[in-house]
Amino acid sequence: MNPTFPVVRSIRILAVVAALVTALSSLFIFGTRSARGAGATCSVVYQPNQWSTGFTANVTVTNGGPAVSAWTATWQWTGNQQVTSGWNAAVVQSGQIVTATNAPYNGSVPAGGTVSFGVQGTSSGTPGLPINFYFNNVLCSGLGSSGSPTFTTTPTTPSTTPSTTPSTTPSTTPSTTPSTTPSTTPSSQGGPCPSGAVFCDGFENQTSTTPSGRWSIVTPDCSGTGTAAITTAQEHAGGKSLEIDGHGTYCNHVFVDDTTDMAAASPTWYVRFWMKHTTPLPTNHTTFLALKDTAHNNTDLRLGAQNGALMWNRQYDDATLPAQSPAGVAQSVTVPTGAWECLEFSVDGTNGQIHTWYNGAAVPGLTEDGVSTPDIDNQWLAGSGSSWRPRLTDLKLGWENYSNGDDNLWFDDVVLSTSRIGC
Repeated sequence: MNPTFPVVRSIRILAVVAALVTALSSLFIFGTRSARGAGATCSVVYQPNQWSTGFTANVTVTNGGPAVSAWTATWQWTGNQQVTSGWNAAVVQSGQIVTATNAPYNGSVPAGGTVSFGVQGTSSGTPGLPINFYFNNVLCSGLGSSGSPTFTTTPTTPSTTPSTTPSTTPSTTPSTTPSTTPSTTPSSQGGPCPSGAVFCDGFENQTSTTPSGRWSIVTPDCSGTGTAAITTAQEHAGGKSLEIDGHGTYCNHVFVDDTTDMAAASPTWYVRFWMKHTTPLPTNHTTFLALKDTAHNNTDLRLGAQNGALMWNRQYDDATLPAQSPAGVAQSVTVPTGAWECLEFSVDGTNGQIHTWYNGAAVPGLTEDGVSTPDIDNQWLAGSGSSWRPRLTDLKLGWENYSNGDDNLWFDDVVLSTSRIGC
């Protein structure tokens, strides 16, 4: 008997087993990647808004490969950023690695399509740009020599710099051509007005703490402890903003009201404003913007929140957009605290449609496009809602809380226009 045979046979058996394990592992890795439908290429636009202790950032990914039905994006910070929350994605951080996973409503991205989400976090100093951005486990193409994606940065104007023309040009052209020309000359208060603007107001021309000019303080229904004032303590751009000290319970409603300019934007009103607030949006119904609808007994079309996410509410029949089901709320957005966020919307008086953008991205749950969609606008369009045609005559910024809950809010760089404005 050859005494070396058992040893040789054992070595051969171990080699075969190792080869099988390696082959199976390779099948699992590549099988997982293929099943995800990951694109072979992608491009990334990273738009930060930074201040001394924190930041927000919009992230837009263009899928250069085949369509995907779900996605995960990962990247690495080069500074000391720490994510605290996100929107349009579930965002978590471990060390310097950040992982964002699609929300229930935006997992499908067609070939050549885009998806947008955002993050909020803390930082100090000057945060560096992200590197090593992956989309469904595939490193994005268009890379520099360092192996990191090419990021296009479009930071918003720092709060210490005088207001300038918005740096982001809207990516879409409004589908409705305004049928009327503004009857007033656009005014510039805090920066140049975009084309088509009826007015731009950064509150820079206010001469006291009491709002004046186009704005007057109103307390619908009854007067309580809520207050509205011009402040120099917070600003998105320039040196001033409107501060609302909002308090809970019904009688504390307070707004500043513009009753003179809405007619010049009819029949389709486009509004853009920046907002910052201090308390997470509550479960109960709140309102921070209201528009009087003279076509429906002077009731208000209201933009606010319920169940912690943004919501439109039509006062005359109490319809909501989106429907307040879990699936409906999930298709809206939550506004983070302690940061300036951009809100835009259009209301079309000829067909009743509403479109809403948050930091430049359309919000599915805040869109009424005339086609009934479950959990979004099916309740809004039910019954007489299908023939709802608003006639808006004022613009109110402030705070209403119909149950309880306080919030401090600031508004700045308000624009009323006849076309899409952009952030």
